[in-house]
Amino acid sequence: MKVRKGQIEIILIGILLSLLIVGIVFLKLPFFILSVTILALGLVLITFLNTDLALVILIFSMLLSPEFKLAEVPARAVVVRVDDILLIVVFFSWLAKMAINKELGLFRRTPINGLIVTYILICIISTIIGILTGGVHPLKSFFYILKYVEYFMLYFLVTNNIRDERQIKVFLVVFLITCAITCIYALVTIEKMGGRATAPFEGPKGEPNTLGGYLVLLFAISTGIFLYSSLRGWRIFCGILACLIFITLLQTLSRGSYLAFIITYLVLTILTKKKKLLLIGILLLGMCTFPFILPEKVIERIGYTFTPRKPRVSLYGRPIPLEDSAYARIETWKRVFREWKRRPLLGRGVTGLGLVDAQYPRVLGETGILGFSIFMWLLISIFRYSLSIFRAVEDGWLKGLTLGFLSGFIGLLFHSFAAATFIIVRIMEPFWFLTGVILMLPSVKGTSV
Repeated sequence: MKVRKGQIEIILIGILLSLLIVGIVFLKLPFFILSVTILALGLVLITFLNTDLALVILIFSMLLSPEFKLAEVPARAVVVRVDDILLIVVFFSWLAKMAINKELGLFRRTPINGLIVTYILICIISTIIGILTGGVHPLKSFFYILKYVEYFMLYFLVTNNIRDERQIKVFLVVFLITCAITCIYALVTIEKMGGRATAPFEGPKGEPNTLGGYLVLLFAISTGIFLYSSLRGWRIFCGILACLIFITLLQTLSRGSYLAFIITYLVLTILTKKKKLLLIGILLLGMCTFPFILPEKVIERIGYTFTPRKPRVSLYGRPIPLEDSAYARIETWKRVFREWKRRPLLGRGVTGLGLVDAQYPRVLGETGILGFSIFMWLLISIFRYSLSIFRAVEDGWLKGLTLGFLSGFIGLLFHSFAAATFIIVRIMEPFWFLTGVILMLPSVKGTSV
């Protein structure tokens, strides 16, 4: 949607005046804060003039933007990332643009809009109850709920701006380039980050499991396009990127990500109608050679899961050995279920359970059976509509994109057993952007599902 010439001049004058005020008022603030402020103001202008360019900037910032500590709350610091700020700026600038052009309220209907709104409302209600009854820190819970809202803001922003295949292709190229940069950075900085691959700006030790979940999703996307694209350039680029992602994923030493990758690969192999024999051949070759070619630290990491000093849990009376971190997760699940029984309907509120490093018990404990049911309904709806779209879209790179998204999504569902995957910024921002793209494909292609 184009903005009229007179409006552009007004916006430019407003931006210049804003920058002048920033230079006068904030000159004594740290350079980082001043830079982010100017960047945000510039992004307001970009959003008014070219929303697609603003979305491209957002895609780059998802993995390549720094973070800073905003406040201290019990147990941990409140950390804000630059892309959080950029997303909010772009979203509200876009709303303002729609208002100026007399188109405010033209939110596209999608199959999951109602579920998203319902889940957010349940999170808010359960958290308010938790604050009033004690056990929930208001500031901490506010920033977590704001994070959830940001993901859905991104989803609505994407669904309301997708128009054609060319636009989707541009976004996809930026996603893949960003992934390649992230992989190269992770591999180059392995020794500096304690021997494990991690994404840029992740602190002194990084978050390898976070990078692993992101890589699983992008591996599926690149492989899906490799399988279905008719253009040789796309196939070569996506094939090379998939190999680079796999190498980087191994270096994360994230066992939850390894499991998610295996599931993703199997789904790709089962669902694809093109190059199925190639994927089966690679799988069989890998099963025969991986014990001999995988890095020793990868094999040790996998084996370490079942090599503790003594058995920790039992299954049908049979003792099962587990190392400390795996055992700690099981104990966390038990603790969550005990807490959930005290408030089964709406849970303890967002952040009311402290650190819970697994998605499903976290949602159940924080939002109760109501929130958990809506959350699972939301996931099932995304799966169902994605599968229908995959079946409806004709052969081509869009079908490969849909296959990759569907396979990566299923992989993330398994990743969620070992991490709070659906609240992790660097996984969820790409995920919800791509979800918006996929659910808009029937509109773009003029097909029904």
